Amino acid sequence: MIFNSVTYILLLIIVVPLYWAFPYRIRLILVFFSSLLFYAFWRVDFLWIMLLSVFTDYIVALNLPFRSYAQKKMLLFVSLGINLGLLFYFKYLLFFANNAIRFANIFGTDFDNIPLNIILPLGISFYTFQTISYTVDVYRGFIKPEKDFILYACYVTFFPQLIAGPILRASEVIHQFAKRIPFSWENVIIGLRRIIYGLFLKVVLADNISPLVDDGFLMPVESISAIDVWTLAFLFGFQIYFDFSAYSHIALGSSRIMGIYFPENFHFPYMASSPKDFWRRWHISLSSWIRDYLYLPLAGIKVNDKSIGGLGNITLNKRKNRALFATWAIMGLWHGANWTFVLWGIFHAFVITAYRILTPLTLKLPYFIRNIGGIAVTIPLMMLAWIPFRSSSIDISFAMWLKIVRPNEYWGLGMKENIYLVTTLITLGFVMTYFLKYTLAPYIKRKGALAIITAETLMFSILIPLVIVFLRPINQFIYFQF
Repeated sequence: MIFNSVTYILLLIIVVPLYWAFPYRIRLILVFFSSLLFYAFWRVDFLWIMLLSVFTDYIVALNLPFRSYAQKKMLLFVSLGINLGLLFYFKYLLFFANNAIRFANIFGTDFDNIPLNIILPLGISFYTFQTISYTVDVYRGFIKPEKDFILYACYVTFFPQLIAGPILRASEVIHQFAKRIPFSWENVIIGLRRIIYGLFLKVVLADNISPLVDDGFLMPVESISAIDVWTLAFLFGFQIYFDFSAYSHIALGSSRIMGIYFPENFHFPYMASSPKDFWRRWHISLSSWIRDYLYLPLAGIKVNDKSIGGLGNITLNKRKNRALFATWAIMGLWHGANWTFVLWGIFHAFVITAYRILTPLTLKLPYFIRNIGGIAVTIPLMMLAWIPFRSSSIDISFAMWLKIVRPNEYWGLGMKENIYLVTTLITLGFVMTYFLKYTLAPYIKRKGALAIITAETLMFSILIPLVIVFLRPINQFIYFQF
């Protein structure tokens, strides 16, 4: 079951009224079994994998407070072993095994690739990270283990965020499920508004950009120019943003109509003024998870603040540099079992390292110049990073990157004219939307309720017909494959 389908809309129509009508305990049971039904629409035979992670971390967390330090570590390793073991088998076993075979063949062996067909369970990367964060937070003493299994299971399996996030922390969600939230029309209206936004971004924008991106990346690299490379980088950057932020909008909206608040997962990332700022705005739940549960331990930075805030002024040293590159390589592999994703991660590690080195040199510049200059440099770099993310091989990625540094490659256009027009209009539209949000929207709010109702009526009278016309479950969300 996917968000951009009539089936999902029917699920909400059935579940939401029952959710508000039922008493607290039955409400939790409804959420849990609705989430299992939601997942079973994909593959009912894969439910056991998710439930194994759920049961493992529930039992481990319950036992952590009563054990010695050594026993706590052992229990934590059990949790990590089972969760990461499942993730490794289903997502990475064939990748590493076939790479090992190819490496061995360099030295004269004649092994064939392993003829296995392992299906990647939907959402395994997301719910695995969610259960791990719960156990680690209990281990660190940040939260207490939840004794109510259904309540804990609702946190992990809640269907709006089950497949592609946001990756939630137990401290953000469990306390919301732990009480009977009173019905609020305001929550319903805000939630429906977010769902419509998300459907518009997905079915009207992302799905219609997708064929243009596919056609462009299928072209031989020799036949495209540097301008084509830039165009494809920007176009795919917008496609994946519209697609993934659409999922997040629908997830946040679906949970909001049930009175559950999720943290924002995107905040105009293509208006970021630095690589660091970009990752504060893009897939916020993942970047903060990677920081708190991977980078900090690898960098030797003790996590002792229950809020786990910013890192502050981190000096450059060898361990932190190694941790940075290792973290980004792992982050790349998290996205997919392919060396192109590792290259994507290493690219970001180099860009962030360069930013750390150059930042002290720019501090004397006026803030306005530093901010505008930062945006002008950051966004092209972030778009170029999408090339290995979308390319079919590392060779193609480097071939495309090389074109942009060769002046003679800027002659000629190898794609259809409408691709350049679409990319330009989307770029201008994105910038315009950002400024309208922070200039026109506050102005309308100051004018009062009538102005707000008029503006929203006008906007949704355009969005809703477009969603109805384009709503068709032909394209799943990009992040479903991760």
